[in-house]
Order: sequence, then C-alpha cells, then structure tokens
Amino acid sequence: MKKDSQVIFERNVVEFVTVAAEFCKFLEQAEGMKRATFIDTSLKILPLLYLKASLLPECKTMGDEPLESFVTEETYEVLRMNLASILAEQDDYLDVFVSEMKYSDQPITKFISEELADIYQDVRDFIFVFQLGLNETMHDSLATCQENFRLYWGQKLVNVLRPLHEVKYAPTDEEEEEEECDCCDHEEEHEHHCHCGHHHCD
Repeated sequence: MKKDSQVIFERNVVEFVTVAAEFCKFLEQAEGMKRATFIDTSLKILPLLYLKASLLPECKTMGDEPLESFVTEETYEVLRMNLASILAEQDDYLDVFVSEMKYSDQPITKFISEELADIYQDVRDFIFVFQLGLNETMHDSLATCQENFRLYWGQKLVNVLRPLHEVKYAPTDEEEEEEECDCCDHEEEHEHHCHCGHHHCD
C-alpha cells in the first residue's frame, strides 16, 4: 500500500475532492433556487460524484482517533428543509430497493431532500477534515468516506437519480392531454382544428 502522503495527492483523489466540494457548495447555496435549475444541476453533478468516488484508490484508516465532524444536527436539518422547500410536492418517491423491504412487500416512501442531506453529511465531513491539511487525518477521512460510499451513500445516490430523472423528463399533464387528443372526437366542437392544434379529421 502506498504511503498516505502519496495516496491523498493522487490525481483521482484530487478530482474527487474537487467534485465533492462543488457538490457541497451547490447544496449549501441552493436556497431559493428554481426547481428546474436544481434538478438539472443535480442530475449532472450526482453521476459525476459517483464516478469520481468509484475511481478512488484503495486506502484504510491509520489512526485510532475519531475524525472531526462539520455537519451538526442543525446544519443537516436546515439543509434538508431548504431542499424540501425547492422540491415541494416532488420531494417524495416510492423506493423498492431499500433494506426495509425485507420486512414489507410494499414500496417504502423516501424523500429526495433527506437522501441528498444524508449524502451531503458524509461528503461534507470528509471535505472539512481533508481541507485541514494534515496528512494522516486527510488519509483517514478519505478512507472513511470511501467506506461510507460503498456501504451507505453510494446506494442513496443511485436511488435518488431515478425520481430526479422522473421529475425532469416525465410528460406534464398538458403534454399527456395533447398526446391523447383524438381529433375525430371533437367534430362538433371544432370545425377546423382541435385544441391541440392538429388539423381536423374529415
């Protein structure tokens, strides 16, 4: 195994730190953001965060002391509430790929805002310790973040992409109405055109 000073300055680590910091900054500054902008940015940065985490070099913790934590309960809750406010009625989704499903045959209701806040907590704590600049703690924060990615927030990240994708790309009610329009059903109401702009059927 490489020395800690070698691992923490590898290109893949530096790139992960860069993306992780951008992810945290994005969530921290999301308050008041338009929902469409928030979802569009999330769908771009989350896959990148996953990719960079998957490319991290193997490393194990070296010290016995617990790492410092940046994200307090209050910090977490403020962030979660900000995200929930942006997503509003689109925040909740049904998830069938969670451990609780072992005890239930029904989908579990989850919240995008809570999942993102959970991911943020692990990633932000890693960034906080890493930026202190002490080689051993930098190494251990990387090892801890990598382990949490494998066991915890990596799965949350891929789970939350599905509902975010659905919100962005699912047809709106208006679009669905247009697709379902049958011009022949509107002969008496519209002589030449139906409401969706199609030419009247003769």
